[in-house]
Amino acid sequence: MTEQGFVRVCRLDELPATGAAAADIHGRRVALVRTEDGGVHCVDDTCTHANVSLSEGELDGCTLECWLHGSRFDLLTGEPSGPPATVPIVVHTVRTEGDEVFVALSEES
Repeated sequence: MTEQGFVRVCRLDELPATGAAAADIHGRRVALVRTEDGGVHCVDDTCTHANVSLSEGELDGCTLECWLHGSRFDLLTGEPSGPPATVPIVVHTVRTEGDEVFVALSEES
C-alpha cells in the first residue's frame, strides 16, 4: 500500500486504450476503465442488477453498459441511468503517477 490507502494496480499500457479491464484489489473485484479522453476510472465490477461482470460491457463516453441486460452506470457517480438497474455501483478513487495507476478503495460495499 502507498500513502492514504492507495494501492498500485497496473501500468497505463496494461489497460485498453479505450475500454474496461477487471482487476482484483485485496479480494475485491473492480473494473478499471479508460475513457476516450484518457481518464481512468475504477468501479466495482459487478452489475447491481444481474450480478455479472461490468468490465465485459461496452463503454459509451463516461458510461459503462452491462452486457447482459443493458443497465448503464455513470463512471463518476456510479448511478444507473435507468432500469433495469436501480442501485448504484461503488466508485473508487483513482490516481495516476507517470504511467502507474493507483486506486483507493471506497469504504462502501
